[in-house]
Amino acid sequence: MTSATPVAPSDFDWGSEGVAAAVRGVLDAAGASSVNEAALLELRHHGLRRAALWVVRSGDTVAGFALARPSGGTTEVDLVVAPAARGHGLGSALADAVLTRFPGPVSAWSHGNHPAAAALAASRGLSRVRDLWVMRRPLATVPAPRELPDVVVRPFEPGRDEEAFLALNAAAFAHHPEQGSMSRSDLDERMADGWFDPAGFFLAERDGELLGFHWTKVHAAPPAGEIYVLGVSPAAQGMGLGKVLALTGLAYLRSRGLESVLLYVEADNAAAVALYEGIGFTHAAEDTDVQYLRG
Repeated sequence: MTSATPVAPSDFDWGSEGVAAAVRGVLDAAGASSVNEAALLELRHHGLRRAALWVVRSGDTVAGFALARPSGGTTEVDLVVAPAARGHGLGSALADAVLTRFPGPVSAWSHGNHPAAAALAASRGLSRVRDLWVMRRPLATVPAPRELPDVVVRPFEPGRDEEAFLALNAAAFAHHPEQGSMSRSDLDERMADGWFDPAGFFLAERDGELLGFHWTKVHAAPPAGEIYVLGVSPAAQGMGLGKVLALTGLAYLRSRGLESVLLYVEADNAAAVALYEGIGFTHAAEDTDVQYLRG
Protein backbone atom coordinates (compact mmCIF):
# COMPACT_ATOMS: atom_id res chain seq x y z
CA MET A 1 0.00 0.00 0.00
CA THR A 2 1.33 3.45 -0.96
CA SER A 3 1.94 5.83 1.91
CA ALA A 4 2.96 9.49 2.09
CA THR A 5 6.10 10.45 4.00
CA PRO A 6 6.30 13.77 5.87
CA VAL A 7 9.38 15.89 5.22
CA ALA A 8 11.21 17.51 8.13
CA PRO A 9 11.73 21.28 7.71
CA SER A 10 15.46 20.83 8.27
CA ASP A 11 15.60 18.46 5.28
CA PHE A 12 14.25 20.97 2.78
CA ASP A 13 15.98 23.90 1.12
CA TRP A 14 14.64 24.94 -2.27
CA GLY A 15 18.00 25.37 -3.96
CA SER A 16 19.54 22.20 -2.58
CA GLU A 17 19.60 18.59 -3.69
CA GLY A 18 17.76 15.77 -1.92
CA VAL A 19 14.02 16.20 -1.35
CA ALA A 20 13.96 19.72 -2.82
CA ALA A 21 15.51 18.48 -6.07
CA ALA A 22 12.96 15.66 -6.18
CA VAL A 23 10.09 18.15 -5.77
CA ARG A 24 11.53 20.28 -8.55
CA GLY A 25 11.70 17.15 -10.70
CA VAL A 26 8.01 16.42 -10.13
CA LEU A 27 7.16 20.00 -11.11
CA ASP A 28 9.31 19.75 -14.24
CA ALA A 29 7.41 16.60 -15.24
CA ALA A 30 3.96 17.95 -14.40
CA GLY A 31 4.48 21.50 -15.68
CA ALA A 32 4.77 24.82 -13.87
CA SER A 33 1.00 25.38 -14.03
CA SER A 34 0.37 22.29 -11.88
CA VAL A 35 0.89 24.32 -8.70
CA ASN A 36 -0.12 27.77 -7.52
CA GLU A 37 2.42 30.58 -7.76
CA ALA A 38 1.91 31.24 -4.04
CA ALA A 39 3.02 27.69 -3.27
CA LEU A 40 6.19 28.08 -5.33
CA LEU A 41 7.00 31.35 -3.60
CA GLU A 42 6.46 29.68 -0.23
CA LEU A 43 8.90 26.88 -1.05
CA ARG A 44 11.49 29.19 -2.61
CA HIS A 45 11.53 31.88 0.05
CA HIS A 46 10.40 30.14 3.24
CA GLY A 47 11.02 26.44 2.79
CA LEU A 48 8.94 24.54 5.36
CA ARG A 49 9.08 27.15 8.12
CA ARG A 50 5.35 27.85 7.69
CA ALA A 51 4.20 24.84 5.68
CA ALA A 52 4.05 21.04 5.78
CA LEU A 53 5.21 18.76 2.97
CA TRP A 54 4.65 15.08 2.18
CA VAL A 55 6.14 13.04 -0.65
CA VAL A 56 5.19 9.70 -2.24
CA ARG A 57 7.45 7.39 -4.16
CA SER A 58 7.15 5.13 -7.16
CA GLY A 59 9.84 2.58 -6.47
CA ASP A 60 12.78 4.60 -5.17
CA THR A 61 11.80 7.81 -6.98
CA VAL A 62 9.77 10.67 -5.53
CA ALA A 63 6.77 10.83 -7.85
CA GLY A 64 4.47 13.27 -6.07
CA PHE A 65 4.11 15.70 -3.22
CA ALA A 66 1.53 17.63 -1.22
CA LEU A 67 2.19 21.04 0.30
CA ALA A 68 -0.12 22.37 3.01
CA ARG A 69 0.09 26.00 4.12
CA PRO A 70 -2.12 28.32 6.16
CA SER A 71 -4.30 30.78 4.25
CA GLY A 72 -6.53 32.78 6.54
CA GLY A 73 -8.55 30.26 8.53
CA THR A 74 -8.09 27.56 5.90
CA THR A 75 -5.30 25.12 5.10
CA GLU A 76 -4.53 25.46 1.39
CA VAL A 77 -3.19 22.33 -0.30
CA ASP A 78 -1.21 21.88 -3.49
CA LEU A 79 -1.00 18.24 -4.58
CA VAL A 80 1.03 17.15 -7.60
CA VAL A 81 1.77 13.70 -9.02
CA ALA A 82 4.10 13.21 -11.96
CA PRO A 83 2.11 12.25 -15.08
CA ALA A 84 3.87 8.88 -15.50
CA ALA A 85 2.92 7.86 -11.94
CA ARG A 86 -0.77 8.76 -11.99
CA GLY A 87 -3.51 6.19 -11.60
CA HIS A 88 -1.74 4.19 -8.89
CA GLY A 89 -3.17 5.71 -5.71
CA LEU A 90 -0.39 8.22 -5.03
CA GLY A 91 -2.76 11.18 -5.05
CA SER A 92 -5.08 9.40 -2.62
CA ALA A 93 -2.21 8.70 -0.24
CA LEU A 94 -1.16 12.35 -0.27
CA ALA A 95 -4.73 13.58 0.22
CA ASP A 96 -5.30 11.24 3.15
CA ALA A 97 -2.08 12.37 4.84
CA VAL A 98 -3.02 16.04 4.60
CA LEU A 99 -6.65 15.62 5.61
CA THR A 100 -5.69 13.52 8.62
CA ARG A 101 -3.10 16.05 9.76
CA PHE A 102 -5.43 19.05 9.25
CA PRO A 103 -8.99 18.15 10.33
CA GLY A 104 -10.36 21.69 9.88
CA PRO A 105 -11.23 23.61 6.70
CA VAL A 106 -9.06 22.57 3.74
CA SER A 107 -9.03 23.95 0.20
CA ALA A 108 -7.29 22.62 -2.90
CA TRP A 109 -7.03 23.66 -6.54
CA SER A 110 -7.19 21.44 -9.59
CA HIS A 111 -5.25 23.20 -12.34
CA GLY A 112 -7.50 22.06 -15.15
CA ASN A 113 -11.01 20.65 -14.89
CA HIS A 114 -9.83 17.07 -14.43
CA PRO A 115 -12.35 14.26 -13.74
CA ALA A 116 -9.79 12.40 -11.59
CA ALA A 117 -9.34 15.45 -9.37
CA ALA A 118 -13.11 15.86 -9.07
CA ALA A 119 -13.50 12.22 -8.07
CA LEU A 120 -10.70 12.42 -5.49
CA ALA A 121 -12.19 15.59 -3.98
CA ALA A 122 -15.69 14.13 -3.79
CA SER A 123 -14.44 10.92 -2.19
CA ARG A 124 -12.77 12.95 0.58
CA GLY A 125 -15.68 15.29 1.24
CA LEU A 126 -14.49 18.37 -0.65
CA SER A 127 -17.01 20.37 -2.67
CA ARG A 128 -16.46 22.48 -5.79
CA VAL A 129 -16.64 26.13 -4.73
CA ARG A 130 -14.79 28.26 -7.33
CA ASP A 131 -14.04 28.16 -11.02
CA LEU A 132 -11.11 30.19 -12.33
CA TRP A 133 -11.12 30.62 -16.09
CA VAL A 134 -7.99 30.75 -18.19
CA MET A 135 -8.70 33.04 -21.15
CA ARG A 136 -6.39 33.45 -24.15
CA ARG A 137 -5.94 35.48 -27.30
CA PRO A 138 -3.28 35.86 -30.02
CA LEU A 139 -1.13 38.99 -30.13
CA ALA A 140 -0.84 39.33 -33.90
CA THR A 141 -2.91 42.51 -33.77
CA VAL A 142 -3.63 44.70 -30.76
CA PRO A 143 -5.89 47.77 -30.97
CA ALA A 144 -4.26 51.00 -29.79
CA PRO A 145 -5.61 52.22 -26.44
CA ARG A 146 -7.46 55.52 -26.45
CA GLU A 147 -6.28 58.41 -24.32
CA LEU A 148 -8.28 59.48 -21.27
CA PRO A 149 -8.38 63.16 -20.24
CA ASP A 150 -5.71 64.04 -17.65
CA VAL A 151 -4.75 60.38 -17.16
CA VAL A 152 -1.10 59.43 -17.51
CA VAL A 153 -0.01 55.79 -17.92
CA ARG A 154 3.60 55.16 -16.92
CA PRO A 155 5.82 52.26 -15.82
CA PHE A 156 6.13 51.25 -12.17
CA GLU A 157 9.18 52.73 -10.42
CA PRO A 158 10.77 50.40 -7.80
CA GLY A 159 11.57 52.30 -4.63
CA ARG A 160 8.83 54.84 -5.26
CA ASP A 161 5.53 53.15 -6.06
CA GLU A 162 5.32 50.11 -3.78
CA GLU A 163 3.14 51.48 -0.99
CA ALA A 164 0.80 53.39 -3.28
CA PHE A 165 0.38 50.30 -5.43
CA LEU A 166 -0.39 48.11 -2.42
CA ALA A 167 -3.05 50.55 -1.18
CA LEU A 168 -4.67 50.65 -4.63
CA ASN A 169 -4.47 46.86 -4.98
CA ALA A 170 -6.19 46.39 -1.61
CA ALA A 171 -9.00 48.75 -2.62
CA ALA A 172 -9.43 47.28 -6.12
CA PHE A 173 -9.50 43.69 -4.82
CA ALA A 174 -11.15 44.22 -1.44
CA HIS A 175 -13.39 41.18 -1.95
CA HIS A 176 -10.82 38.89 -3.60
CA PRO A 177 -9.62 36.14 -1.22
CA GLU A 178 -6.00 36.15 -2.42
CA GLN A 179 -5.11 39.23 -4.43
CA GLY A 180 -6.59 41.77 -2.04
CA SER A 181 -4.41 40.62 0.85
CA MET A 182 -1.06 41.17 -0.89
CA SER A 183 1.49 42.47 1.63
CA ARG A 184 4.77 44.32 1.14
CA SER A 185 6.69 41.09 1.66
CA ASP A 186 4.48 39.38 -0.96
CA LEU A 187 5.26 42.18 -3.40
CA ASP A 188 8.97 42.10 -2.61
CA GLU A 189 9.11 38.35 -3.27
CA ARG A 190 7.53 38.78 -6.68
CA MET A 191 9.79 41.69 -7.54
CA ALA A 192 12.79 39.52 -6.64
CA ASP A 193 11.77 36.82 -9.12
CA GLY A 194 13.64 36.66 -12.43
CA TRP A 195 10.54 37.39 -14.52
CA PHE A 196 9.82 40.76 -12.87
CA ASP A 197 10.20 43.68 -15.27
CA PRO A 198 9.03 47.16 -14.19
CA ALA A 199 8.82 48.16 -17.86
CA GLY A 200 5.81 45.83 -18.14
CA PHE A 201 4.12 47.05 -14.95
CA PHE A 202 1.87 49.99 -15.88
CA LEU A 203 0.33 52.54 -13.52
CA ALA A 204 -2.40 55.03 -14.42
CA GLU A 205 -2.50 58.24 -12.44
CA ARG A 206 -4.26 61.58 -12.45
CA ASP A 207 -2.85 64.56 -10.57
CA GLY A 208 -0.46 62.22 -8.77
CA GLU A 209 -3.21 59.81 -7.62
CA LEU A 210 -3.02 56.20 -8.75
CA LEU A 211 -6.23 55.09 -10.44
CA GLY A 212 -5.33 51.67 -11.86
CA PHE A 213 -2.59 49.30 -12.87
CA HIS A 214 -1.75 46.49 -15.28
CA TRP A 215 1.06 44.19 -14.23
CA THR A 216 2.15 41.94 -17.09
CA LYS A 217 4.24 38.78 -16.91
CA VAL A 218 6.31 36.97 -19.52
CA HIS A 219 6.50 33.17 -19.40
CA ALA A 220 9.69 31.69 -20.81
CA ALA A 221 8.51 28.15 -21.56
CA PRO A 222 6.40 28.03 -23.56
CA PRO A 223 6.81 31.70 -24.51
CA ALA A 224 3.64 33.63 -23.68
CA GLY A 225 2.51 36.84 -22.09
CA GLU A 226 0.10 37.13 -19.20
CA ILE A 227 -2.19 39.78 -17.80
CA TYR A 228 -0.79 38.99 -14.39
CA VAL A 229 -3.11 41.35 -12.54
CA LEU A 230 -5.18 44.31 -13.66
CA GLY A 231 -6.98 46.53 -11.17
CA VAL A 232 -8.91 49.80 -11.17
CA SER A 233 -9.69 51.98 -8.17
CA PRO A 234 -13.37 51.94 -7.13
CA ALA A 235 -13.26 55.72 -7.61
CA ALA A 236 -12.27 55.31 -11.27
CA GLN A 237 -14.81 52.70 -12.33
CA GLY A 238 -16.89 53.39 -15.44
CA MET A 239 -14.41 55.60 -17.32
CA GLY A 240 -12.98 52.85 -19.53
CA LEU A 241 -9.65 52.74 -17.70
CA GLY A 242 -9.59 48.94 -17.46
CA LYS A 243 -9.69 48.60 -21.24
CA VAL A 244 -7.03 51.28 -21.71
CA LEU A 245 -4.69 49.54 -19.28
CA ALA A 246 -5.39 46.11 -20.76
CA LEU A 247 -4.56 47.26 -24.30
CA THR A 248 -1.47 49.12 -23.08
CA GLY A 249 -0.13 45.91 -21.57
CA LEU A 250 -1.01 43.82 -24.62
CA ALA A 251 0.88 46.24 -26.86
CA TYR A 252 3.91 45.91 -24.60
CA LEU A 253 3.76 42.10 -24.68
CA ARG A 254 3.46 42.15 -28.47
CA SER A 255 6.52 44.41 -28.63
CA ARG A 256 8.44 41.70 -26.77
CA GLY A 257 7.89 39.39 -29.75
CA LEU A 258 5.30 37.21 -28.03
CA GLU A 259 2.57 35.57 -30.06
CA SER A 260 -0.07 34.89 -27.41
CA VAL A 261 -1.31 36.08 -24.02
CA LEU A 262 -3.36 34.49 -21.25
CA LEU A 263 -5.07 35.60 -18.07
CA TYR A 264 -6.90 34.16 -15.09
CA VAL A 265 -10.33 35.47 -14.11
CA GLU A 266 -13.07 34.33 -11.75
CA ALA A 267 -15.78 32.67 -13.84
CA ASP A 268 -18.53 34.57 -12.00
CA ASN A 269 -16.91 38.01 -12.44
CA ALA A 270 -19.23 39.07 -15.24
CA ALA A 271 -17.77 42.57 -15.62
CA ALA A 272 -14.19 41.33 -15.98
CA VAL A 273 -15.17 38.53 -18.36
CA ALA A 274 -17.07 41.03 -20.51
CA LEU A 275 -14.04 43.35 -20.59
CA TYR A 276 -11.72 40.57 -21.73
CA GLU A 277 -14.15 39.15 -24.26
CA GLY A 278 -14.53 42.65 -25.65
CA ILE A 279 -10.80 42.81 -26.47
CA GLY A 280 -10.63 39.37 -28.06
CA PHE A 281 -10.05 36.85 -25.28
CA THR A 282 -11.83 33.50 -25.42
CA HIS A 283 -12.26 30.62 -22.97
CA ALA A 284 -12.35 26.87 -23.60
CA ALA A 285 -14.35 24.78 -21.12
CA GLU A 286 -11.39 22.54 -20.29
CA ASP A 287 -9.24 25.63 -19.60
CA THR A 288 -10.65 26.00 -16.08
CA ASP A 289 -9.00 25.75 -12.67
CA VAL A 290 -11.29 24.42 -9.97
CA GLN A 291 -11.10 25.03 -6.23
CA TYR A 292 -12.46 22.39 -3.84
CA LEU A 293 -13.24 22.99 -0.17
CA ARG A 294 -13.88 20.94 2.95
CA GLY A 295 -15.47 23.37 5.38
